[in-house]
Amino acid sequence: MDKAAVYRRLQRQILSLHGEADDPISVMANTAAALHEALPYSSWTGFYRVVAPDLLRVGPFQGPVACVEIPFGRGVCGAAAETLRTQVVPDVHTFEGHIACDARARSEIVLPVLDAHGRLVAVLDIDSHQPASFDEADRAGLEAIVATLAGPLTSPPV
Repeated sequence: MDKAAVYRRLQRQILSLHGEADDPISVMANTAAALHEALPYSSWTGFYRVVAPDLLRVGPFQGPVACVEIPFGRGVCGAAAETLRTQVVPDVHTFEGHIACDARARSEIVLPVLDAHGRLVAVLDIDSHQPASFDEADRAGLEAIVATLAGPLTSPPV
């Protein structure tokens, strides 16, 4: 599988799905579904939303049940939220502080999701039951997709 080509196709698909959408939950839901369906090694695909300072709460996802809340700095999702850096973990059992929401998960990639103002609004989390499922092609492809979400995930002024 040519991952770069898969991600280019996915980026076009996701852009067409959210178009002019201004509902962040809808955008996250369709994005999670499209990614989960297209990535055969994905066992869980979804978003954890920032709901309070230093706290993530599960958002739209595909896969088995998930942890409800994750503090910044805890687990792979919390590390991505705290550092604002993509985390690629080939073996979750070697990641200090890993949270085992799904005991079968073996590898994981988590990306910070920023809005158009550069504020963290969520993290995109993808797990796999296979070790070392994610590589630099996944990082690059997913970072490009996440960048397209900035506008649709920006809250309108109230």
